[in-house]
Amino acid sequence: MSDLSRREPNEPARRESVRPELSEDYGDLGERRNRRIRIVSWVVIVALILGGGGATVLTLILG
Repeated sequence: MSDLSRREPNEPARRESVRPELSEDYGDLGERRNRRIRIVSWVVIVALILGGGGATVLTLILG
């Protein structure tokens, strides 16, 4: 039987900690993640500008 079925009717359900505490070994992951997010954001911005500009040029050429 699960813990939920064994508990008393008036006792609130216990929640286990889903996210364990980060150890010091993972200290640079936040910095690397932020850098990766910035790079992806700039690539998307440049792609949108180039794509929009390309579409505008094609529209002007093809009329």
